[in-house]
Amino acid sequence: MSRFVLLSPNADFDHKLRQAVANGLRGAVQTIASDILPAGPQELFALLNQEQPEVLIIGPDVAAEEALRFAKVFDVQLPGLSIVLVSDADPAALLHAMRAGIRDILSPNADAAEIRVLLERACQSFATRNRTFDAPPAENSGKGLVVGVFSPKGGVGKTTLATNIAIGLGQIAPMSVVIVDLDLQFGDVASGLYLNPEHTVTDAVSPAAAQDSLVLKAFLTVHPAGIYALCAPPNPVDADHVTPEQVTHLLEQLAREFQYVVLDTAPGLPEIGIAALEQCTDVVWVSAMDIPSLRGLRSGLEVLRQLEIMPESRHVVLNMADAKAGLTVQDVESTIGAPVDISIPRSRAVALSTNRGIPVLQESNKDPAVKSLKQLVERFNPVWRTQAQRKLHRRVVI
Repeated sequence: MSRFVLLSPNADFDHKLRQAVANGLRGAVQTIASDILPAGPQELFALLNQEQPEVLIIGPDVAAEEALRFAKVFDVQLPGLSIVLVSDADPAALLHAMRAGIRDILSPNADAAEIRVLLERACQSFATRNRTFDAPPAENSGKGLVVGVFSPKGGVGKTTLATNIAIGLGQIAPMSVVIVDLDLQFGDVASGLYLNPEHTVTDAVSPAAAQDSLVLKAFLTVHPAGIYALCAPPNPVDADHVTPEQVTHLLEQLAREFQYVVLDTAPGLPEIGIAALEQCTDVVWVSAMDIPSLRGLRSGLEVLRQLEIMPESRHVVLNMADAKAGLTVQDVESTIGAPVDISIPRSRAVALSTNRGIPVLQESNKDPAVKSLKQLVERFNPVWRTQAQRKLHRRVVI
């Protein structure tokens, strides 16, 4: 049975699609090389001589009106199917595509690697929707975990932790993780992941994206490790055009679409940061092993307790830990008034990976810091959370 069906007369794209599927995807491709699409599911399945595939890819070289007509019919009769449109549609046209039932948009110039990543997402979406149709929804089943990485002080490795958490979670749940850079003035997620995004947070909070999750997804940048990124704007002035209310709505949208939403935030507790904190299911508090950082973290935690916006699931990370720093874990815990959950030792491998724009968890690296980062990522694994809640906070050793 063909898992993917291409409806297009374009032979070059057909070749790229087959190459993408051959390099890591299960299933076969069947092509209907015509710019005239079948009238409905029965006509299509008769041509395929099989039952429903998982993903239909429409275009290129298919008229937009014909593609939208076809998608509307299938959205009514087979809403669980994933339909991908291959088009250079502008953001304004994406709203019409979404209303027609198209799940994703792919550029005709995409290479085989980009096509494979999108097809993985489409297959996962197909599986998720069909599970939803077959079983009653569980309580809060439509919301993913929102993991925020915070620190009152800058320079403690917050972005490094956020990008590695996202990469690690992407290994647990491929194509179900998005990292959002909410340090809107000076965010470094793009450089930390070696990305050059076409769109940023300012696009993602536009009215079109706020009203439509399909438009929002078009503004996400795909990372080769199988995650998505929403980066900060390149111009710090653009941060003034993003409001806390827009950030709240953005995170609500993403939590409905992804299993994990990872947030890298600005130092301190600006309005944007507090709005993000209120949406978090888990908060990672980061501190370096020095008195100014620890006192800053203590003050920040005290403020949040007074405001009563402290999430129940919190994870205190001592980053760049060094036994020769003159402080013990007991000193740290006494200063901040909370137990330390993860200690990440100072590491040349982590520093090198940050400078290269390749998170250390993206590569096979036997480094003590890698082990600690994996332990941190594991705290967001559903398997660990159901089995190890009694050990949520244990004293670490440096």
